[in-house]
Amino acid sequence: MSRVYLDNAATTKIRPEALDAMNAAYNEYANPSSVHHEGQSARKALENARESIASVLHCDPSEGYFTSGGTEADNWAVSFSGDVGEGKRHIITSSIEHPAVLSACKRKESEGFRVTYLPVDRYGSVSADDLERAISDDTALVSVMMVNNEIGTIEPIIKLSEIAHAYGAIFHTDAVQAVGSLPVDFSDLHVDLLSFSSHKFYGPYGAGGLLVRKGLKIPSFLVGGSQEYGHRAGTENLPGIIGMAEALRLDASEMDEHIGQLLSLKNLLIGLLRESCPQVVFHGDADISHPGILNLYVPGMDGEKMLLLLDYEGFAISGGAACSSKDHVVSHVLSAIGSSKEEAGNSLRISIGKYNDESDIRAFVSAFSTLLKKNS
Repeated sequence: MSRVYLDNAATTKIRPEALDAMNAAYNEYANPSSVHHEGQSARKALENARESIASVLHCDPSEGYFTSGGTEADNWAVSFSGDVGEGKRHIITSSIEHPAVLSACKRKESEGFRVTYLPVDRYGSVSADDLERAISDDTALVSVMMVNNEIGTIEPIIKLSEIAHAYGAIFHTDAVQAVGSLPVDFSDLHVDLLSFSSHKFYGPYGAGGLLVRKGLKIPSFLVGGSQEYGHRAGTENLPGIIGMAEALRLDASEMDEHIGQLLSLKNLLIGLLRESCPQVVFHGDADISHPGILNLYVPGMDGEKMLLLLDYEGFAISGGAACSSKDHVVSHVLSAIGSSKEEAGNSLRISIGKYNDESDIRAFVSAFSTLLKKNS
């Protein structure tokens, strides 16, 4: 049985060009920190990858720091709150952030920081007015994600960062769901910190990064070595980084086509679902959202049962964020936008990617509507 993968917000299939680049990179077996010829060859390959990524994201290569992925980058970003200025002990984030940010903020609370969790409207959007009311001269860090991983809402990052800077706070955005899927320009966003992760844009697992605005004081996240300008110790994952750079380079060259493809398939999905299941409820902002993410609920549907039945029929989707799928907890994102416990606990996320086509969407809706009728 052929399977249809519609869980691209959890992870994407690595593109063959990135895999080829990684396989070639294994010939650069030396440690990039070594001074001999082989080591310096590996160092050159590492810095070429850094420059390639910087070119796509419109930043200086020196502003890019490699990490193991988005979770590490988010944790590192939140740690900046202790290095902004003496006496600043306040952090602001949103109530719908990725657990990597929320958990890091909780840890900061245990260290004596005060954390404000901004509400969102029914579409999942953070209000600039709410940030204005919450921020003060005591605020060290504001962290708001660029694209929500469960419902796809795109946040007004430029406006929010302007408010943060007016009060002397630094601004971080978790752009894990944005980089590779949407145009991201670090210089135009006016943010101080930006997280990204390779496996969200058809690159390998275990590679990601944190962009840090030039001139910002950087707390060392891992110690014990001089890698990443002395701020993130440990031998770099050279094949993973090279694969990530190649995936991002190619994604950028195909961006317009890719967005058009996702929007076309998403609109088809919405239309077919409305025809077959008129009672379907869609979450998030229909207009200002990720082109490939759709979160839905059908009254009376058992979300977990539907997820398993669809998997048996050959369709891979998600009951929410992959990072919390084993915890069997109600989505904090859907709760924040006003969904009932019943709705938040039984919603499904379909996320479309570059390897999907119209036949995948039609087959999914056919299976979904059939299963819904049989199990309602």
